[in-house]
Amino acid sequence: ICATSGNFTMMMTGRVIQAVGAGILMPVGMNIFMTLFPPHKRGAAMGLLGVAMILAPAIGPTVTGWVIENYSWNLMFYAMFIIGLIITFLSLKFFTLAQPVSKTKLDIFGVVSSSIGLGSLLYGFSEAGNNSWTSAEVVISLIIGVIGLALFIWRELTTDNKMLDLQVFKYPVFTFTLVINAIVTMALFGGMLLLPVYLQNIRGFTPIESGLLLLPGSLIMGIMGPVAGKLFDKYGIRPLAIIGLAITTYATYEFTKLSMDTPYSVIMTDYIIRSIGMSFIMMPIMTAGMNALPMKLISHGTATQNTSRQVAGSIGTAILITLMTQQTTAHVADYGNMLTTSNPILVDKIHGMGQSLAALAGSAQAGDAMSTQLLYGQISKLSAINGINDAFLIATILAGIAWVLSFFLPSGNKPNRKAGN
Repeated sequence: ICATSGNFTMMMTGRVIQAVGAGILMPVGMNIFMTLFPPHKRGAAMGLLGVAMILAPAIGPTVTGWVIENYSWNLMFYAMFIIGLIITFLSLKFFTLAQPVSKTKLDIFGVVSSSIGLGSLLYGFSEAGNNSWTSAEVVISLIIGVIGLALFIWRELTTDNKMLDLQVFKYPVFTFTLVINAIVTMALFGGMLLLPVYLQNIRGFTPIESGLLLLPGSLIMGIMGPVAGKLFDKYGIRPLAIIGLAITTYATYEFTKLSMDTPYSVIMTDYIIRSIGMSFIMMPIMTAGMNALPMKLISHGTATQNTSRQVAGSIGTAILITLMTQQTTAHVADYGNMLTTSNPILVDKIHGMGQSLAALAGSAQAGDAMSTQLLYGQISKLSAINGINDAFLIATILAGIAWVLSFFLPSGNKPNRKAGN
C-alpha cells in the first residue's frame, strides 16, 4: 500500500496497517523469549533480541538516505514488502513453537477506550510539537485521551474479561523499572530527533551523511546488547543502570555544546559514548521488570512496557521539540534586541561587509542590504542551535533523574519465585 500510494491518505493507511502488525509482533516476541528462557538466562536472551530491535533502526536511516538520494522513495517499501514475504514463508516453515492458550472473549469496550485514549494522547502530544500547547486541537485531544484512558482503567479493574491485567502494577520492581524506562525513552527519542535537525537543517549535511554519523553508535549499541544482558544475569540491574545512566547523562550533556562548527568526529564520538551508556540500560531494565512478574502476567507486562515506551517517546519528542521551537524564538528576539542602528559595532560590521559585497551587488546600498540579510540568516541558525542546546539540556536533566532513581533499584538478580513456573 505504501509503495503504490499516490497521496497522503493512502500512505497513512499503509503506515497504520504497518503499525498494527508491529504492535502485535513486538510484545509477542518479548513474551516468547520470556517464556522460553528461565529468569537467570533472560538477560542474555533479551540482549540478543535487542540486537535485532536496535540494529534495524540503526541501519534504516543510512540505507533510507542512500535510497532517497539515488533512487525513488517507493523502492524502500517494495524492498520491505519482499523481505516481509520471505520472513512470512520462513516463519510458516520453521516457527513451530507451541504455547498454552486459553479461550477468551475480545473486550470490545477495552479495545475502543484504549485506542481512543492512547490515540488521542499521542496525537495531542505530537501536535503540541507543531502547534502551541494551548491550541484548541491539542487541548481537546489531550482531554479526550485522558477520558479514554480513565474509562479503560475503570473497565480493566471491574471486568473479569481483562484485555490488560493491571495487577502488574502491584509489583513494585516492575512499576519502578517502568518509570525509569519511560524517562530514559523520553530523553532518547527526543535526542534522536534533535540531532538530525541540527545536522541536516543547520549544518547542511545530506540524509546519508547524517545516517553515517549516527550509524557507528547504533551498531555499538546493538553489539553491546548481549554483553549487557550477560552482565545483568550475573550482577543484576542496579550496577548496570547506575553506570549506564551516568554515561548517558554525561554524553547527553555534551550535546548541549553544539555550535556552527562542531567537528563531525566530535559529534560521532559523543553519540557513540551515549549509545554505550544506553546499551547498559535499555534491555536490562525491561528484563528486570519482567523478572519481577509471575509467569501468568508476563504477556500483560510485555504489552504494558511496549505501550509505555511508545507513549513516553511521543511525550518526550513533543516536549523537546516544543522547547526547541520556543527557545529558538526567544533567542532570535534576544539577538534582535542587539540588532539596532544605535549599536556602533554592528553598524561598522554591516558597513564593512557591505563594502566587500558592493562589487557583487552593484552599489554600496545593495551591498549593505546583502550583508544585513546574511547577518540575519546567521542569527537564525545560531538561535536554532541555541534552542537545540536548550532542549538537550532538558534531555540531560531527564537522564539525570533516571540516574538518581537507579540507586533505588534492587541489588542482585532475584527474580520472582513464580517467574519460572
